[in-house]
Amino acid sequence: MRNPFAAAKVRTFLAAPQWAASRPDVLRGQALFFTTMIMLAASAIAYPVALYFLVYGAAMPVIAASAALACAAAALVFHQRKNLEGQVLCHVLAIASMSVVLTLTDPALFDFGLALGLMAALYAMLTSQSRYRRWAWAVPVSSLAASFLHTAGLIPSPFTQTENGWLFIAVTVYAAAVMVIAVITNRLNFAAAAAARNQMKTFDLLIESFRDAVVRYDADGAMMQLSRSASRLLGCKAFELDGNGLFERIHVMDRPAYMAALSDARTRGLHAALDIRMRRDTSKPGASADYLWVEVSLSPVVDETDAEQTYEVLGILRDISKRKNAESEINTARMAAEEASEAKSRFLATIGHELRTPLNAIVGFSDMMQANIGGQLTPAHKEYAELISQSGHHLLDVVNMLLDMSKIEAGKFEVHAELFDPGSMVEPCCQIVDKAARDRNISIKALVPDNLPQIVGDERACRQILINLLSNATKFSHDGGIVELSMKRQGKMLNISVRDRGIGMGAETIDRIGEPFLQAQNGLARRYEGTGLGLSIVKGLVALHDGQFHVFSEVGQGTTISILLPIDGPAGRRPAASIEHLHPPQASDDETQWLEDERKSAAK
Repeated sequence: MRNPFAAAKVRTFLAAPQWAASRPDVLRGQALFFTTMIMLAASAIAYPVALYFLVYGAAMPVIAASAALACAAAALVFHQRKNLEGQVLCHVLAIASMSVVLTLTDPALFDFGLALGLMAALYAMLTSQSRYRRWAWAVPVSSLAASFLHTAGLIPSPFTQTENGWLFIAVTVYAAAVMVIAVITNRLNFAAAAAARNQMKTFDLLIESFRDAVVRYDADGAMMQLSRSASRLLGCKAFELDGNGLFERIHVMDRPAYMAALSDARTRGLHAALDIRMRRDTSKPGASADYLWVEVSLSPVVDETDAEQTYEVLGILRDISKRKNAESEINTARMAAEEASEAKSRFLATIGHELRTPLNAIVGFSDMMQANIGGQLTPAHKEYAELISQSGHHLLDVVNMLLDMSKIEAGKFEVHAELFDPGSMVEPCCQIVDKAARDRNISIKALVPDNLPQIVGDERACRQILINLLSNATKFSHDGGIVELSMKRQGKMLNISVRDRGIGMGAETIDRIGEPFLQAQNGLARRYEGTGLGLSIVKGLVALHDGQFHVFSEVGQGTTISILLPIDGPAGRRPAASIEHLHPPQASDDETQWLEDERKSAAK
């Protein structure tokens, strides 16, 4: 009965155009199926002839035909299960059985047997993808060994020998094997060609689906292929980019860099990426050339078998004009901000120096008037002189803070690190804020141990830090309150903490500490005077000392500000002489636990 499934398979296999357009794995399966059908047909045709020889006492043809038929049937089963390697094994076994039978039948047929064995090995190498395919070379070796043993009389032939029949059978089998090998080789060549065409077609479809332009150069640097998206990118026709058309659209200033990158990728196998300008055609007649920024990525197509060591190059061109425009706007804005900041710093420095001279005269003469130099003052005049002096000192402090802040922001504040005793600056700093504290009946308590280590730092800057912290705590404390100052060693750091029980700060204000002119209360109705520069200056000076700045506060409960200054001073500004011997190393406290303790203490 005719098998419609098999017939359809054969028709599909023999239809070369359709067959060649299939996938390589499908093509291989179809080629193996065609070989199986040839073996089945040849075995079916040879079986009556084998029975004829059996009548005359020759069993070899029946055995060979039966073995070939069994292998073909097994191969068909493997094909139904889509086991291609099983089909190859059945085909190799069928050819191998023919090789051994011919070799043992007659030593004169040894050449045919050995040739069939070599064909079996060749067939396995062509069709199999298994790592065991090299074992097929055992077939010609087995034929050679069988022939040697049979000739030496060590293995008797199980078949009856004749002179004419075996030669005819050997030639027929050999011709059939040659035909099978030729057909399968031809079809596999079609498969390889089809695979190459499919890969090229896939590559073409892939590059055409990109929004970016794709260009391909050969090993000599000539353009081989350019995607149609390049014409959309540059606003021109595709034929205008042929030859040197693409290169001529590169800005003249960017051409050397592009050629150098292409040469490195082509001759040295180096990946390259660069930004270039390319001319884009405009729709307005007579308009000047419009250049857009293009990011070019060049990648070599490395071929290990290329003895010339030159490579094809694949390039991707991407429009990055928006990114470049954004970067340009950012750079312009940054330059404008830097210029504004520099102008602000120059203004503050100039106005500060201009204000200091008259302020020093105002403060000096008001102090002389209070000291009755130049004549005795009436009580009213003495009160006026005291107000003038207080206002002058306040304004002088504001000017000094503005100058310090401008120096810190400009990075021109110089830290003169030297060894000093931090405990020695407590009393002078407390005296400076003592009058403001006594006017509101605020007590300042200093908790400073006698065994504090000396530290390396800018003593003037550290005094400024302490004065600002004490002034800030005094200003925001309630009348009759307490301000606590403490110093202690904490590992390799000096901990300076100032605590008050005043109005406190919210989380939003704490996050913004460090911003110039920050006020806890804004608006014209705020109760507390000040410029809002105190903590900004403190934070900047602490950063210049490579220290740490921590704030613990709650609205209505007060504020604790703790700074940690390195005992050995800021890195890069330490004295040449080592001071490590002055401070025996101690184990550092757990900073996380310290922060938690400070928060709990501030909340009490």
